[in-house]
Amino acid sequence: MNKEPDKRTLRDRRRQPTPALSRYTLFGRRSSIRRKSDQHVSVYVDRYSSRLFFLLIVIMGLNVLDALFTMMILDLKGWEANPVVRSVMILYGTKFWIWKFSIVSFCLVLLCLHSRLKLVRGAILAISCVYFMVVAYQIFLILRI
Repeated sequence: MNKEPDKRTLRDRRRQPTPALSRYTLFGRRSSIRRKSDQHVSVYVDRYSSRLFFLLIVIMGLNVLDALFTMMILDLKGWEANPVVRSVMILYGTKFWIWKFSIVSFCLVLLCLHSRLKLVRGAILAISCVYFMVVAYQIFLILRI
């Protein structure tokens, strides 16, 4: 009979937090914070809510509509008000939407990874509202021209 107490030889996985990108990013099960003591700190989860996914898809769709409506307004003799996008349009022409889509997609991935922060959740909601207003204004401009 073994008189020695049950000793664990494995390193404790909880000594350091899970990184933002790890093997659990795609195959993990953690979707929320279980411990009350951990709910006030910023942690990463493995699975994200369907509400967050919906908001990110809405932002991406509004981004595509923004690029499409911008091209339509330019064809109707309008001009781009954003100086950064205007300079990219001068460099890349009508293929500016690839640059725009790539930048916004990368930013949305970062926002998704950090979505447990209250500031980021507010930013995601604000971005979707701003994009909605921009697209609504563009529709207004197209109908008036």
